[in-house]
Amino acid sequence: MEKTILLRFGEIYLKGRNKQYFEKILLNNIKFALKNNNFILSVTRGRYFIENYLSEEEDEIIEKLKRVIGLHSLSRAVKIKTDIEEIKKASVNFAGDTTFRVTVKRADNSIKISSTRLSGEIGAYILSQKPNLKVDLFNFDKEVYIDMRENGFTYILSDKIMCEHGMPVGTSGNGMLLLSGGIDSPVAGFRMIKRGVKLKAVHFHSFPYTSELAKQKVIDLASILVKYGMEIELYVVPFTEVQEAIHKNCDNRFMITLMRRIMMRIAEILARKSHCGAIITGESLGQVASQTMQSIYVTNSVAQMPVFRPLIGMDKEEIISTAKHIGTFETSILPYEDCCTVFLPENPVIKPVYEEVIEQEKKLDIETLIKNAIDNTEKQIITNNE
Repeated sequence: MEKTILLRFGEIYLKGRNKQYFEKILLNNIKFALKNNNFILSVTRGRYFIENYLSEEEDEIIEKLKRVIGLHSLSRAVKIKTDIEEIKKASVNFAGDTTFRVTVKRADNSIKISSTRLSGEIGAYILSQKPNLKVDLFNFDKEVYIDMRENGFTYILSDKIMCEHGMPVGTSGNGMLLLSGGIDSPVAGFRMIKRGVKLKAVHFHSFPYTSELAKQKVIDLASILVKYGMEIELYVVPFTEVQEAIHKNCDNRFMITLMRRIMMRIAEILARKSHCGAIITGESLGQVASQTMQSIYVTNSVAQMPVFRPLIGMDKEEIISTAKHIGTFETSILPYEDCCTVFLPENPVIKPVYEEVIEQEKKLDIETLIKNAIDNTEKQIITNNE
């Protein structure tokens, strides 16, 4: 009898002829997540198994696997040669202490006994060994699941541990995330990771108005996100010159709108250079002044590529709940300001008129500002070294 971890994938089942492509990427992502552990990854039809791992690493391995996007669930299991009597003996340990039922899946056609009959025989054996237990087919405390595979082995398991679901990272292309130090943008990045997008990120830094601690905060947020998405190219763009130019030359009420439009232009240039197919933001409709329909329209009008806003219909409590789930919340609320808090007007325009914004932009040498920012951009590779 050998300990093993059984893995189940989710949405890949919906793929037809492309299923092998998605499976190949998922398998590679599993191997990457466990790169610092010793194990063997084996595959049967519709199932993956982690085998030959160190018992003392089991909890660590499970925690890493729970974050592999594309996995639906996993279970601790035992693997034995398919032998009915040995299966009965091993099943006793999975029945718990109150109520149970036995479910047999029989992919091994050499076994001529029906799954229903096998379930009854194994359940009867368990009761003979643990007479204090009760069988309940509907309101059971434990389900003893017996998976008799075509490879001559049987896997016995009980509890199911849920994973993050979604599409394997890398199956939907690359996306450039506007990553601030706040709560929203890391959650937006996570939601796109779950749709198979490999993230790259851009952060706008306003030294000396914002500190190096604010920059480190964003690096720390990216370091949390890579636990789900493997690796992130992070571009740190100096934004001080842009903000000072807007503050000096333009109507201060348009500061946020003008900043966002220049950010979007820079993000798109970096996105194209790094082979991204979309820009991703953490905007939620109506949450702040820059996230009204009018503001979003004016900001969006400078972008030629798609702009994804995965949080657009979420409220703050939903966003915070996700941030806590993925582990970014405590870092996001650290009191280090980002560039969007610099030179904030008392009464920003919340419903900007496109023509008025264009008139304000004529007061700026936008091409030079963008070129200077990009020329001085720092690039870092944030990777998961667990």
